[in-house]
Order: sequence, then structure tokens, then C-alpha cells
Amino acid sequence: MAPVLGFFLLLGLCGDTVSEGSPPSTNSFDRLEFEFPPTNYETEDSYEAGPTGILFQMVHIFLHTVQPHAFPEDIIRKILQKKFDFSKDYDKIIYYEIGIITCAALGLLFIILMPLVGFFFSVCRCCNKCGGEMHQRQKKNGTYLRKYFAVSLLVICIFISIGITYGFVASHHMRTHLRKTQKLAESNFNDLRTLLNTTPGQIDYVLDQYTITKAKAFSDLDNVKLLLGGSIYEKLRPRVVPALDNVKAMAEAIRETEEALVMVNSVLMDMKQSSAQLSANLSDVQKDLALSLKDPACQVPSAATTCDHINSSLSYLDVSVDFSQLPPLDKQIANMSDVLQTNLSGLIQEGYRSFNDIPETVESKTTNVISDIKRTLNSIGSEITNISKKIPVQDKLSNFIHYINNTEDYIHRYLPTLEEYDSYRWLGCLVVCCLLTLIVIFFCLGLLCGTLGYDRKATPTRRGCVSNTGGIFLMVGVGFSFLFCWLLMTIVVLTFVVGGNVEKLVCESYQNKKLFQVLDTPYLLNENWKYYLSGMMFDKPDVNLTFEQVYSDCTENKGIYATLRLENIYNISKHLNFQERMGSINSSFENTVIRIENVVLLDEAGRKNLMDFSSSGVDRIDYNTFMNATSKHPTKVNLLSFAADLDIKANHLPQGDLKQSLKRNAQTLRTIHRIRIIPLEKSMSTVYQTMRGLQYKNSGLGVKVANVIFFLNTAQDFLKNHISMITAEESKKFAAMILGYFEHYLQWVRIAITEQVAACKPVATALDSAIDIFLCGYVVDPMNLFWFGLGKATVFLLPAIIFAVKLAKYYRRMDSEDVYDDDLETIPMENMKNGNIGFRRHRTSQTH
Repeated sequence: MAPVLGFFLLLGLCGDTVSEGSPPSTNSFDRLEFEFPPTNYETEDSYEAGPTGILFQMVHIFLHTVQPHAFPEDIIRKILQKKFDFSKDYDKIIYYEIGIITCAALGLLFIILMPLVGFFFSVCRCCNKCGGEMHQRQKKNGTYLRKYFAVSLLVICIFISIGITYGFVASHHMRTHLRKTQKLAESNFNDLRTLLNTTPGQIDYVLDQYTITKAKAFSDLDNVKLLLGGSIYEKLRPRVVPALDNVKAMAEAIRETEEALVMVNSVLMDMKQSSAQLSANLSDVQKDLALSLKDPACQVPSAATTCDHINSSLSYLDVSVDFSQLPPLDKQIANMSDVLQTNLSGLIQEGYRSFNDIPETVESKTTNVISDIKRTLNSIGSEITNISKKIPVQDKLSNFIHYINNTEDYIHRYLPTLEEYDSYRWLGCLVVCCLLTLIVIFFCLGLLCGTLGYDRKATPTRRGCVSNTGGIFLMVGVGFSFLFCWLLMTIVVLTFVVGGNVEKLVCESYQNKKLFQVLDTPYLLNENWKYYLSGMMFDKPDVNLTFEQVYSDCTENKGIYATLRLENIYNISKHLNFQERMGSINSSFENTVIRIENVVLLDEAGRKNLMDFSSSGVDRIDYNTFMNATSKHPTKVNLLSFAADLDIKANHLPQGDLKQSLKRNAQTLRTIHRIRIIPLEKSMSTVYQTMRGLQYKNSGLGVKVANVIFFLNTAQDFLKNHISMITAEESKKFAAMILGYFEHYLQWVRIAITEQVAACKPVATALDSAIDIFLCGYVVDPMNLFWFGLGKATVFLLPAIIFAVKLAKYYRRMDSEDVYDDDLETIPMENMKNGNIGFRRHRTSQTH
């Protein structure tokens, strides 16, 4: 019932989720990421039998050994086509079932012979035959035989106990797992409902993602100034901006040159005045020193040398440079003033502004085409929104939900009956296992009592009560064995034939998909349909839709659309084919001529200004004369050193007016150095640094200006000749970017519809739950383990009976025994070989 229910559940879902759809796609651009919301299901993907699985695998190996033949596909096909003739094809069935038939025949032989053997064995013993006579012959190897029989019986009891354990485990496993059937069924039905209930929402979700795509496209269209205009600007920038930067640097150089020349001219005037004042101050000091040296003190021989030395150095107290001889800069300053009459920096800013206005120009030129594209995208969005309404999913799903509800009600109604019958089965299995257990207990008690109560010194007629009880337990076990072994073997044969065939024909063929391959045989289930599923669902039996493919795809959790080949009913690609619309969007950009004109980097006035700067004469100034004049010391001698020398020489003179005069003039020289020399040195350093900088900047001025104008003309020509081509290329890229969003969206839609929307994993899980888990895992595997353990235990009863009967002779108290003759030594060896060694029967008077 469960396999049929699971199979029809698969077919029902196949037939009732046929109308799903969504668009195709090609490319991805700028990575719009879409995430499909995951669906969580309750039922576990796999079933594990736990430690019992090892026992099940052992039974599978046994069945494969007994029944090694491959799945009988031809026989199953003929049976399904109702072409199987048992009278003609019985040999094929016998060939396939030969292993099971052989085992079943052996079991039937056991069932028939064991009661007969038991009956004749009982009659035989009643006639004091077959070990029924309560007399035990004395043998030399009697002790060895007793131990051998006891150990053998013990080992056999262990094997029987293992088989009984298998039976208990199998029964418990089936009972425990059958109680999980309701939970398993509910989880599968919940998963199927989840699949059916979420499918319309999944389709709507996939189609609704168009809103995100459209919003991204609208955002880029609204930012065409930055995206398209900016890309055009960036393409032109490496060729244009450096040329403008060069002109800007030249304009800055013009301004700095004019300011430097004015500053140098002003400093020169101050230097001339300072130099004249310095010269006058030094002249006064020189005159005062010359007058002081006429003092009579200089006539003294000790001071004459000092005075002569000072007098000879007075000529060094003079300026070293005549700044009035430096050439004037008024002409160059006037020329630079004329150059600066033109606002070159302002003209450069106009050039920058003209170039930077390219994005705004692009925005203004594309206003109309962007409005048309937005209208086209809005119309596509309306069509996509209406697609979900065209797919008749809700009606189909509502019918299938009703079918699921009815099926679930059916299971809930009959599941208690199944559990009730399972209780009877469990009780019967318990009784059967307990019967075997009881037999083993008798054997074990017999071994225990016989072993513990055995006395080597006691003769067979004088054995103790415990030993005798052990023998009786053994014979009771033998009696129960004969009484119930045929019944146990009957149960084994019946369950073996049923369980073995179900395992080989259903479970194994389901796992290796041979069963699906048989069902997928063309024209098998309907002689007019090549493929049954496609004929049933689409009325198109030539569409290659097979049970194996549907099951495999559902196991891989693929979408219903791809699994059931739904494009044969509702072609999503056809309904979401917007290539014509996308082509019109692309054509709109290609046909839009974005003319960027009047980009003037620098007009003629600016160019003339550069030429005027080149001819201003600033590069012809005699910079070396200025630098040579300003690189010297202002005076011929260092005034501080001269003053220090005066102090030293004055210290060697005696006190008087001469010494005081020298000290005073030394102090005056220090004051002149502080007031005149230090400021003059700073001015000279400033002029030197400035003129050196101007010389560096303006050397080769004509070549520099010519290069600036050349690169400016090159950039202007590049704009004129290439701006149209660059604009067209960037427009195509921008259009490709906009279309790329929708191509990526359509690609994602195709993947989502075919692989993610209505992913049919719950269908395969439901079928697995019905056949692989419920039928094979919950029922067939424990059933096969049960007959395997029960059959093993029953078969081992046969040697157990033999050894128990043999061993009972050594434990039970005998009615008579053999005794020795006194003249034993005189008995010939031939008699001993024949067993006649002088024994004679002695019957005791004890009553047993």
C-alpha cells in the first residue's frame, strides 16, 4: 500500500504543477546579485538503520548468494504488458527463482520430515530402541564422548541463541520504527504542502526582482551625467587636462615673474640707498681713525708699529660693490605689466569650465532618449507582472492539495489498524522466539544440571538426582524441538519467500533504478504512448520524459519546470523574450548623436598672451651680473673682524686719547655692521635667490612657450577629431551596462525557474519514504532478518537434538548397567575387539 501511495503521490504532483514559468537570460554585468529564498523541509534526506544495519547487510549478502541473478526486466515487462504465458515462460521464472525455490524446497522437506522423524523416533524409543532402553554400555572413550557431546551442544545452543537474538532484534526494530510511520508520513505531507504553498510565492518573488533591476537601471539613467558623461570625460582627460595644466602653470609663472621683478627692482633701490649710507659711515670712521693716528703717542717707538699697521688698513674700510652700476629692470617690468593686462588665468579657467561641462552636455543631449527607455522598461515590467497571472498554478495546486488531504486522512484512518496488526505480529514473533528460547533454556539447564551433578565414581544406575534431572531437561528440549520445529520452519519458509522476493524485486531494483528503467520502456504501460509520463501529463507521448529522469532530478532538488519538461506546455522563454525591446533600447543609444561642440581650451587672446610673455625679454636679463654683485660681501673687510683687531691693538697701547679713540671707533664699526651690513646682506641674498630662480624659470622661455602651445594645439585637435568616436563608444558601453542588468536578471530567472522554483526534493523524499524507508527499511529488512535468525536457530535444532539425545544417556540414571567378571584377565583379545570383554548385564532393583 505504501509504495503505491508514494508512486501516485509522485504522479499527482507531476500532473498538478505543470504551469510555471519565467524568462531566460544571457549575460551578467555590474553584478546585480539575486538570492533565492531557501525553503526548509522537515523530512530528513537519508535513513540510517543504526547498528542493526550491519545485520541487514549480512542478510542482503546471503540473499545475493542465494539469488545472484539480475533483475528480470523482460519478465516484468511481459507481465505489465499482459503477454506473459506461464506455460511457455515458466522456465525463466524457475531460472530466476532457482535459489529461493531450492531453499524453500529444503524448508518444506524439513517441515515434512521432522514431524515424521519425531513420530518414529518417539515410537522407537517407546520400544526401548533408538536409545530408549535405560541401559548404558561401558566404553573406554565414554568420558571423551560425554565432554564432546556437551561442548558441541553448548556451541549449538550459542548459535541458536544468536539466531533468537536476531529474531528479537528484528521484531523490536520493526515495532519501534513502525511507530514512527505516522511522524514520517506527517513530515512528508507537510513538506509537500510547503512545496505547493510556496511555489506561487516563489514565482512571484522571482518576477518581482524585476523591480530591483529596473530601479538599478533607472538610477543609472538618472546618473547619466556621471556614468556616461563622466566616462567620456575620463577618456578625454589624459590628453586634455595635462595641456591645460601646462598653460595654467605658465600663467602662474608669468604672474610670479612679474612679482619677482617688481620685488627685485624695489630691493635694488633700497640696496643702493643702504650702500650709499654705508659708504658714508665707513668714510667717517676712516677719517676719525686717520685723525686719531696723528696723536703724538704714535711717535713712541713701542706704539709706532701699531699705528702704522692701523693706518695701512684704513683703505679697507669701504664698500665692495657699487649697486648703481646694475642694469635697470624697468623695461622688463613694463613688458610684464603689458602681458598681465590679459587675464590668462581667467582664460584657462574658461577652458577648464568648457571641458568640465562635457558631462552636463551629455545629460542634456540624452534627456529624450532616457525618457523613452524608461517608458520601455516600465512597459516590460507590466508584462512581467502579468505573466504570473497567466500561469494557472493556483487552480492546479488547490486540486492537488485536496488530493494530499484525502491521502493523509486515509493514512490516519488506517494507520491505527496497521499498528494494531503490528501488535499481533509482534506478539506472534515474541511467542515464536520464546518457544525457541524455551528449547534453548531446556538444553542449557540440561547441560548445567548434568555437568554440575555428574559424578565420575557413580555407576549409571547410581547417578545423582541433579545429573538425572539434567538428562530429563535435555530430552524435554528434544521433545519440544520435534514438536515445534516444523511450525518454526513453516514461518521461516513463508517469510523467506515473501521477504526475499520483495527485497530482490522491489527494494534492490528501486535502489539501483532498474524498476524505473522497466517502467520507462517505450509503449509498456500504454501501447500507444512511447513515454507514459509525457503522454499522461502533456498528451505528447513523444516527449522524452521518464520516471528515472524525474526521480533523479527530484533527488538532486531540481525545479519542477526542468524536471517535467514544462516548456512543452508553457514556454517561459517565449513569454519572457524581450530581445526586440532590448534591441530597441540599444538602438536608441546608438542612434542618439551626442554632439559635444565649442570645447575651446584657450582662445586666441590667451595664445597671444603666451607669445607676448615669450617676447617680454625676461629671458634676456643679465642674471649673472646681478648674482655676481649680490654674492659678494658688502664691504672689503669684515667690520666685526676689523673692530676686534682694533680692540686688540688698543689694548697694547698705553692709556690716553689714542687708545680711547681706537676703542670708540671699534664700537662704531660694530654698530655699523648691526645697522647697515646685516639688513644689506639679507637684501642681497633675497635678490640673489630671486634672480637665480628667475634665471632657471625663464631660461629657454621661447622653447617652453612653444611646447605649451604645441601640446595645447594637440589636445584641441584630439578633441576635434576623436570626441565623436569616444562618445559613441562610451554610449555603447553605457547601453550595454543598462541592458546587462536585464540580461543578468533574465539569466537568473531562467536558473531560478528551472532549478530553484518548486524544487521537487519533497517528491523524491516522499517516494523514498514510502518504498525505501517504510517498505524496505521498516518492514522488509527486519522481516528478512527475522526469518534469517529464526531459520538459523531452527536448522541448528537438528544437530542439537542429536547431541542432546546422545548426551542424555550420560546424565540420566539407568535401569541396568554392565558389570566386570572376575576372570577378566583370561578373556581373549578377540572378544575385547568385538566388545565382549566379559561384561554381563546387571539390573538393579531401584525404581526409576
